[in-house]
Order: sequence, then C-alpha cells, then structure tokens
Amino acid sequence: MILLDGKKTSEAIQSEIAAEVVKIKEQGGKAPHLAAILVGHDGGSMTYVNNKVLACERVGFDSTLLHYETDITEEELLNKIREINEDANIDGLIVQLPLPKHINPNMVLEVMDYKKDVDGFHPVNVGRMVAGLPAYLPATPYGIMQLLERYNIDTFGKHCVVVGRSNIVGTPISILMSKCTNPGEATVTICHRNTVNLAHHTRQADILIVAVGKPGLITEDMVKEGAVVIDVGTTRVPDATRERGWRLRGDVDFEKVAPKCSYITPVPGGVGPLTIAMLLKNTLRAAKKEVHS
Repeated sequence: MILLDGKKTSEAIQSEIAAEVVKIKEQGGKAPHLAAILVGHDGGSMTYVNNKVLACERVGFDSTLLHYETDITEEELLNKIREINEDANIDGLIVQLPLPKHINPNMVLEVMDYKKDVDGFHPVNVGRMVAGLPAYLPATPYGIMQLLERYNIDTFGKHCVVVGRSNIVGTPISILMSKCTNPGEATVTICHRNTVNLAHHTRQADILIVAVGKPGLITEDMVKEGAVVIDVGTTRVPDATRERGWRLRGDVDFEKVAPKCSYITPVPGGVGPLTIAMLLKNTLRAAKKEVHS
C-alpha cells in the first residue's frame, strides 16, 4: 500500500509555480494577481481565505482581499464583482462561500467574468470542461487528477466509482475521469444517496473516489483488493484525546481499508492540501491567458 501524499505533492506544485513566476518577472512580465471576496466573519471561511492569501505570497503572486460585512446588499456585491471584471490588473477572482442568505450565489457566479473564474464554477467553464475544451477546473477534482498523474496511476480502461454527485467534486471528477486524457479513459459509475446497494458498486471499483462528508462510510468489505482509494471527506469528529477536542476524519475507514489498497489518500494530508495549490495553478493559467485568449 502506498500513501498518496497530498501535502508533498502540493508543495511540489507550488514550487513549480513559484519558479515560473520568477521567470515571468525576469522577462518583464507582471506577477499573477488573485482577488478574493469574503463576506461576514465565518471562522472557517476566514481561515481558508487567509491561507489562500499566504499561499499567494509564497509563490510570488499579488493578492487582494476584499472583506465585507454581512449587511452588504446583493447589488453592492455584484457591482464590486463587475468592477473587478474590468480591472486588467486582476487575473483571477474567487468569492468565498457560504454567502449570507440574502445573496444569491448563482447570481454572483453568473455576473463574474468567466475568464477570471479560477474556482472553475462558472457555467461557461463547466461547459468547456464537459466539451473537452481548455477550462479552469474546480480545484479539488483538479488536485485528484494531479495526484493520479504524479503517482503514475493507470486509469486507462479502469472502472472508476465516484460516491457523491456535488457540483464541486463528484460530478466534475466523474466527467474528467471519463475524458480522452491521461489520467482519464476510465469507465465511470456515479453513486449517491439514492443508490441501491452501494457496496455492490464500490466493490467493483478499480479506482474509488468518495466525497460525501459521512465519516467512515466506506468500510473494509466495500473495497476490493488492490483498489486505488481517493478520500475527499474531511469531517470534524469529537476526540477527547486531542487538545482541541476534535480531529478530521474521512469518508473511508482508513485503518481497516488501507491494507487492502494499492494506493490510498490519508485524511488529513491527502486531497485537502491540493485545493489551494490548484487554485494557484488556475490563477497562473489565467495570467498567462492559457484558457481563454
């Protein structure tokens, strides 16, 4: 069994990005610039956005953090996004979710210039991904594809079972795994809350990707020998032995499932660290106009 080390892979990707930024500056170009909008004071969101800003600093990006109170109106927020759309100095834009209930996240997404949508959630980017055109890919699926590629995991003709159909992870990774790419060329089954006899499907998986947020959902008897298991789940569960009183647990019962696997991601330290790295990768691509000329 080999651990898929997301932390190590993320560090390698960020080092590659930093080296490329140095070359861009040496050639007289400007550093990529990421803008982030945060509304309110949700602790998790604030931590996540601050980590993105720090990551920008590490790789030599410029960054702008726009922090608004929860009473900002929808129209005020939309107007700010329109302003950023027109700012040629800003290459990428993210709007941290969740937003207050009076702001429609779909409106926010559709007003955003899809050429700056480095989260990869805009309908145009989703459509381009489905069509096999260059697109900004959602960060978590993008990170999974990087893990598979960098560990030279063969996906050609393999049976990939995805548990979870969210627009953020499950649906996009199922599309990417079925494409004529490397990684890719897999036969994909998508399972969800209404799937009958989930274990029947997971036991057939050469590559099992789980993203539902239910700790320990996938047990030893649900995984076949030699499978590749990608666990996207990160749920806080009580743990009296930890000073903070909790720990992160994945959707897979790691201790019992890992011995059966050829490769498996740990939680934490698997897919999670790659999310910000792939956001940075998308921002670099935006600055270089690689996706939308």
